[in-house]
Amino acid sequence: MLSFEDFKLTTPLSNALQDLGFIEPTPIQDAAFSVICAGKDVVGIAQTGTGKTLAYSLPLVRNLTYSIQENPRVLILVPTRELVVQVVDSLNDLNIYTNNRVLGVYGGTNINTQKQQIAAGIDILVATPGRLYDLALSRVLQLKSIQKLVIDEVDVMLDLGFRHQLINIFDLLPERRQNIMFSATMTTDVDALITDFFTSPERISVALSGTPLENIMQSSYDVPNYYTKVNLIRFLMEERDVFYRVLIFVSNKRMADRLFESLEEVFKDDCCVIHSNKTQNYRLRSIEQFREGFNRILVATDVMARGLDIDDVSHVINFDTPEYPENYMHRIGRTGRAKRKGTSILLSKVDETDSKDAIEALMQMKIETLDIPDVVEISTELIEEERPQINEPYNPHKQRDEDAPGPAFHDKKEKNTKENLGGSYKFIIAKKYKKPQTRGDKNYNKRNKK
Repeated sequence: MLSFEDFKLTTPLSNALQDLGFIEPTPIQDAAFSVICAGKDVVGIAQTGTGKTLAYSLPLVRNLTYSIQENPRVLILVPTRELVVQVVDSLNDLNIYTNNRVLGVYGGTNINTQKQQIAAGIDILVATPGRLYDLALSRVLQLKSIQKLVIDEVDVMLDLGFRHQLINIFDLLPERRQNIMFSATMTTDVDALITDFFTSPERISVALSGTPLENIMQSSYDVPNYYTKVNLIRFLMEERDVFYRVLIFVSNKRMADRLFESLEEVFKDDCCVIHSNKTQNYRLRSIEQFREGFNRILVATDVMARGLDIDDVSHVINFDTPEYPENYMHRIGRTGRAKRKGTSILLSKVDETDSKDAIEALMQMKIETLDIPDVVEISTELIEEERPQINEPYNPHKQRDEDAPGPAFHDKKEKNTKENLGGSYKFIIAKKYKKPQTRGDKNYNKRNKK
């Protein structure tokens, strides 16, 4: 049986792993360690929740020697603020017996404070692309000493529109560097990025993209509308011992706030919500309360799916069916982590059937469909997005396109009519006023003498 002792780690690293209780490396950690230590460009594809953060941080820290220089030598880019915080916490735990300086920077906080922290000197910098680029342009942050670049969850970055910022950051980095990229899925955009900026990378894949985690039990309900979904969730949440830490994913911020309000009516002290419109302090506080067990229900959007690393999530509920099947994989990957058992529930409407079929095709398996319990009320009330658009072709108060008034038209008055005389117009003016338009006319003085 392979253990971390086989990696020939330094004593400080071995002691840190023992304190964390890590004994056996995961497949992605085992596959990536020697390759990253060798200094090669690496592309790692692994399911979410399989230990990708430790897979790249462990070899990086092992090869990072003590230095008094102020500029960072390792740069780690992640898509969300929450992921910055989690990666920094993981690195701090790993460097507890070393002198390596770790700093995380992200938007939504005071940039001047971050400038002061950077000026004090750092070895490993964890950042979101936007804030990193702002700091680099201010010249407080110098990237000339970067030896190793890590891009974590790169497919999410590209989905969020960070491609141009990534390219701008690449231009600021030294050409001679080691590139490391980890992701849960491989898309065409990711492949294009690898082709453009990586040098003969070694690809590590421990699971096919879309392969479901074996320790997650998946099921679904066919639910007609929003309020029926709310009624079903309220019914399920009554079993507190079973649904003790539940993560509910929705498609957008507006739906997140709406669902939070609907659940808060019944489970007031049990609910919290996070999405990108919430302040950073509010988001971190919500995550911490959920992690510590003060709240057992957390409502989140897809953007947050990659930044949540919370142990022992009992259930992931997909309040809607994701349009992209990869997002479903990221959602359910929040449960069943670290070889624990997990449960995923999908609430699907009729108009989401195609999306559900795409998910099943990606996983190459069928999701079991359960019947809605009889005690759950099937609501007929619809929210605004679910109401059909009313077509009123014979409504006399509703103006049709063909009845719309056209541009105003009337005959111009005679004094306002103009004739386009082209170049001859200036001669007419000259004749009318008995003088040239410009005093530079050669015949000006001759006419005046006459």
